[in-house]
Amino acid sequence: MNLMLTEELAKHAAEKVQEGTPELPNFITFLYHKFGEVAFVGFLHHWENVIFSWMVVIIISLVAYLAYRKRSLMPGKLQNLVEMVVEALDNFVCGILGPQGRRFTPFLGTLFIYILCMNFFGLIPGMKSPTSNLNTTVSLALCVFFYVQYTGIRNLGLLGYLKHMAGDPQDVVTWLLVPINIPIHIIEELAKPMSLSLRLFGNITGEDVLITVFVGLGVSALSFFHLPVGIPFQLPFLFLALLTGTIQALVFTLLSTIYFSLMLPHEEH
Repeated sequence: MNLMLTEELAKHAAEKVQEGTPELPNFITFLYHKFGEVAFVGFLHHWENVIFSWMVVIIISLVAYLAYRKRSLMPGKLQNLVEMVVEALDNFVCGILGPQGRRFTPFLGTLFIYILCMNFFGLIPGMKSPTSNLNTTVSLALCVFFYVQYTGIRNLGLLGYLKHMAGDPQDVVTWLLVPINIPIHIIEELAKPMSLSLRLFGNITGEDVLITVFVGLGVSALSFFHLPVGIPFQLPFLFLALLTGTIQALVFTLLSTIYFSLMLPHEEH
């Protein structure tokens, strides 16, 4: 059964390369090719990005639950690991936002871990990175966008938020520039979720394309032997994907943190 599955996935990878589709097959793709006429399998295939996203959510939630369930003053390995990650993320956020940033650590920390796990999920055979789909990255960027705007209105007040969007005019000249500053700031705010989503989507999709191409080359290199496996040309790029996936999760979180800092009131020095 494992031999048949591997052969099917290998053939599908080679076909995808020839078709120019930048995607490796996953277990839902395999089920769809075998049982596509079944309504439930068609449902899984249609919503596969959402399903893989929820699989990552369940895994993260399970790890958090197991670490929290048996917490103690003398932490075990899992609790110690989770506490190290939480402390590192808290230091990262507070290092940019200051002490007031601690209330944003749960959101921004969860955002980083969630994106990182989704980036890595596609490196597991039979799985898929949900962040290689634009719908996922746009949804994440919109969550950041609306939370940032809510934070701005809550901390600055409605009038203070509108004044911020107008460029914080202080004198006659800056007040005269308000009709120009407001459209510029609106375009700037709308461009933020676009840049966040497209940057993450483009980089993760690029990794998938690269790995798919080299998987197809590896399968094609041994195709005359009719083997269910190929030469693992993609292996070096898997390690590269671990690095770039981490960097992209960090960049997304860093920019989101900076967007929050721009909306928070700053002390005069």
